[in-house]
Amino acid sequence: MGVYLVIAVCGYLIGSVNSAILLVRLIYRKDVRAGGSGNAGSTNVTRTYGPWLGALTLLCDILKAALASLLGRHLAGDTGYMLGGLFCLIGHCWPLYFRFKGGKGMAVAAGMLLFYDWKLFLVIAAVFAAVFLIGRRVSLSTIVSVLLFPPLYYLTARRLDAVLVIGSVMCALVVFQHRANIRRLIAGEEPRFRIDRRKR
Repeated sequence: MGVYLVIAVCGYLIGSVNSAILLVRLIYRKDVRAGGSGNAGSTNVTRTYGPWLGALTLLCDILKAALASLLGRHLAGDTGYMLGGLFCLIGHCWPLYFRFKGGKGMAVAAGMLLFYDWKLFLVIAAVFAAVFLIGRRVSLSTIVSVLLFPPLYYLTARRLDAVLVIGSVMCALVVFQHRANIRRLIAGEEPRFRIDRRKR
């Protein structure tokens, strides 16, 4: 039980290192949460400060998810892997170092999945890309993609295990973080993605 506590604490602290906030502060001396959607994630960085910084933010988020998850695997196998990823996601969304106001978690979830099962990652990434190309809404692409993980994992693994249970909790957290987007999607008010260079 103690090892799971160590994984959870380490995962949360790693996840709390928010790349969007740190990179924008370092380069532009601004708070990314004060512009665009107000979200401290790679999508808002891309929208507000351009694709290169957005891509760097995405890469950093994926790598921190990998670090937390792989540390968990080293200590406690697949259950530890998923637990590290879950608490990294929690730290990313509610970061200790930044007044508990962070991102929405998609990049962290993607990073965790990439290093767990790259084939399943590619399938879900392809669905994300297709939905985005059709609707140009990152939120809708994200919601559809994360909701695919539980059934796709079960169809390929054919078992109910810690990966499915903890992975489903992660998916639910990502959808929860998009609750305002869901309301706007239902109302037909969710804006299409675009890069606003005036705010840079």
